[in-house]
This record gives sequence, C-alpha cells and structure tokens, in this order.
Amino acid sequence: MSSERPVLFHNKASCSKCSGALALLRERGIEPELVDITLTPLSASRLREIAAMTGGPVRSLLRTGEAAYERLGLADPSLDDDALVEAMAAHPELVERPLLVHGGRAVVGRPPERVLTLFDAC
Repeated sequence: MSSERPVLFHNKASCSKCSGALALLRERGIEPELVDITLTPLSASRLREIAAMTGGPVRSLLRTGEAAYERLGLADPSLDDDALVEAMAAHPELVERPLLVHGGRAVVGRPPERVLTLFDAC
C-alpha cells in the first residue's frame, strides 16, 4: 500500500491480538511500521494525541487487566485524563494494544478486525 502517511502499528511482540491484527493488515497488502510499546514506550504527549485521534475517552486506551492497573488504583473514577496518561507513559504495559495510527485517526484493535476500519474510506 502506498501512502504519504505511515501506518503505525503499536504492539507487543508476544501479544496474540497484535499478531492477528497484523495478519489482517498484511492480507490487505498493508505493511505497517511496527512499534513495540515495550521497547519504544509512548510519551504522555503522544498518548494524548492518540486518544484524541480515537475520538474516545483516554480511559479506552487503558488495559484494566494488568497488575499495575490495580496497584496504581487506576479504577478510581475520580482520576482525570492527565493522571491516566501519566500512568500509561510510565507503565507501557497499561497501554491497550494493538493500537493502529493512520491518516490522523487511531483505533484499538480489539477485536483485531477493528484495525481495518481505518481503511474503509480508502
């Protein structure tokens, strides 16, 4: 797929949902730039940008099943977006994955088929 804007695929190498989403993209001829969030964590400012691109709340980028989620008390509904973003930046395992960014839009690939929604209009 040729595109002026890169297709960024934020993932974790051992994540089965990431592997499934990547396979779907490749079946469509889309070869994204792979960014392992455990090796290259997202900054707080980038997480804010990506959250805005999803059109959803910051909390939708948060993995609630991680030990750090409970340990840091992130289920507390009184925590604001800044607190959540700072926690995700400091603990990359808290960032939901796979996370696809393309053309000024972003989507969490859960289920993996959701990554294809960024290409529906292409």
